[in-house]
Amino acid sequence: MAEAPILSWEGLGLQQGGRWLFRDLDLHIAPRDRLALIGRNGAGKTTLFKLIADQIEADKGRRSIQPGTRIVILEQDPFFSGYDTLMDYALHGPGAPAAHDVEAIAGQLGIDMARPADSASGGERRRAALARALAMDPDLLLLDEPTNHLDLSAIEWLESWLQRFNGAFLAISHDRTFLKRLTRATLWLDRGSLRRKEIGFGGYEAWEEQVYAEEARAAERLDARLKLEAHWLERGVTARRKRNQGRLEKLYEMRAQRAAMLTPGGTAKLAIASDDSKTKSVIVAEHVTKRFPLTVRGEPEAVPGEPQAVRGEPEAVPGEPQAVRGEPVEPRTPRDARPSTSSGRTGEGVEYRTIIRDFSLRVQRGDRIGIVGSNGAGKTTLLKLLTGELEPDEGKVTLAKTLSGVMIDQQRSLMQPGKTVRDILAEGGDWIDVRGVRKHVQGYLKDFLFDPGLVDTKVGTLSGGERSRLLLAREFARTSNLLVLDEPTNDLDLETLDLLQEVVADYDGTVLIVSHDRDFLDRTVTVTLGLDGSGVVDIVAGGYEDWQAKRAERLRLRPEKSKSPLPPAGGAGGGPKNTPTPQPPPASGAGKVKLSYKDQRDYELLPARIEELEAAIARGEEILSDPDLFTRDPQKFATISKGIETARAEKEAAEERWLELAEQVEG
Repeated sequence: MAEAPILSWEGLGLQQGGRWLFRDLDLHIAPRDRLALIGRNGAGKTTLFKLIADQIEADKGRRSIQPGTRIVILEQDPFFSGYDTLMDYALHGPGAPAAHDVEAIAGQLGIDMARPADSASGGERRRAALARALAMDPDLLLLDEPTNHLDLSAIEWLESWLQRFNGAFLAISHDRTFLKRLTRATLWLDRGSLRRKEIGFGGYEAWEEQVYAEEARAAERLDARLKLEAHWLERGVTARRKRNQGRLEKLYEMRAQRAAMLTPGGTAKLAIASDDSKTKSVIVAEHVTKRFPLTVRGEPEAVPGEPQAVRGEPEAVPGEPQAVRGEPVEPRTPRDARPSTSSGRTGEGVEYRTIIRDFSLRVQRGDRIGIVGSNGAGKTTLLKLLTGELEPDEGKVTLAKTLSGVMIDQQRSLMQPGKTVRDILAEGGDWIDVRGVRKHVQGYLKDFLFDPGLVDTKVGTLSGGERSRLLLAREFARTSNLLVLDEPTNDLDLETLDLLQEVVADYDGTVLIVSHDRDFLDRTVTVTLGLDGSGVVDIVAGGYEDWQAKRAERLRLRPEKSKSPLPPAGGAGGGPKNTPTPQPPPASGAGKVKLSYKDQRDYELLPARIEELEAAIARGEEILSDPDLFTRDPQKFATISKGIETARAEKEAAEERWLELAEQVEG
């Protein structure tokens, strides 16, 4: 029997600007619902959140809520003005959480709540807002773009927290991977109506195409005349998606070609490039190293332009195998005698942190390069090195003389509120040059899913997603052969993400993308540069998932697996008495450390134990993917969820332990 809803809206309607934004909506949310709210920018998703939370009044309809139900909104752009510190913000207002609850979550997210609010970065503010919302112990959590400004480790942490969450949540997000992993039902807000389907986001696109196909057949039967605007805006979805499938096939071919140009270790084959290949190269990085000085206390100073990881927090994604710190990109004779760890002394008493170590890559014309890693790992530093904005300490970066770049940054600094759409695109005129082709500004707006009637609208009245889309339209019109995208998916709806994928695929030049959007990278890039904070840059032909697979494989292959039996689950010390003592690996050079018996045993057995834990986690996640499991057997759901959490914690501890031992063995 279905549970009674904790909140309902019946016949909900709201007018906006003299028209109905939506009308006669029915909405019911059960205690353990995991809902995705889908809709274009401007459809009213955030407004619906405010109606659910009773922050604004509806023009019609009846709202019902179970007594004592606590509803909490994580807003897309929380208001921090007037607060001295992030903690002051977190403790404001009625129903604010206790300080110790906020600190507990903030510690897991890696954010110092004593940081001044006015100087905090977007990522720090987002983590502070998350700490506040989660600490309030809600029964219904409304998440408006929760992954915006978060790095990969924080996104993974949030996904894990929500998997264990006992309440209901409703999420607006452009992050397809986030929605696919967490949601079990989908609400689709479309042209003023609200549809619900008991499928997670993974089945949304097929459902959407089915609905549009049924509407098209109904229109044909009724001999209805569709307006041109409705046709290109609504019915163009399926056509674009079919084109994108063709582009994905082309992307896979490009990845295969790029993989053939990389050595097994991941570095570019610089030495054997033909003359023809050289003429196609637009950026060549050769043995590049970049360092920044540490403070007296041993903490890294802020890297110019680089978001900083918080002290004590892992640089890489929680639960994922970590690369051995100091591992070279490709084995070769060292060029100098500097230490191989991520920090060391390179001058008189001055200690440095190595952000990028011995990095080599040849970027070909037409490459789509994705740069991923946690905040502070060095993504922005690497981007600036590749574009010539920053000089390396060692090695060199050579840019093609004909290189002409366009950068679309996450600050959206060009979008001045007082200007009109026409001002932004055509400097107040009627025509715009789109990469050498003259187009009418209203026609060009339609290419980017805008109503042509918005041409004289002030930028300040557009939503955040619409401003981002307008910026993309402006920058893609410029003639260039290098496109640099810094977090391009922030504030974009799913339809615009499809459009961005399409435009990037059709771009004639080279593209560099810094992004935490895993699905977007998997659909777009040919090569991924992955940073784990050690200074090593993985070079992988493929997207985010290909990088993750490489990291997991590296951990399995190093060191060589021992044939010794595994210890029992209770620990390493409880094995059979007749188990032969593992022998230390043969020495391979000076500087190697001889481990104690216990350390040697852990060093040999931990890789196999990590594999066991990974397999157990995968089995548990496969069981939890059943959307009916919680309703059918809530106790089993809770037990498996707890087991996954325990296995992940043990796996992370095992990986950290093995890395420490590996550093000792390798000197």
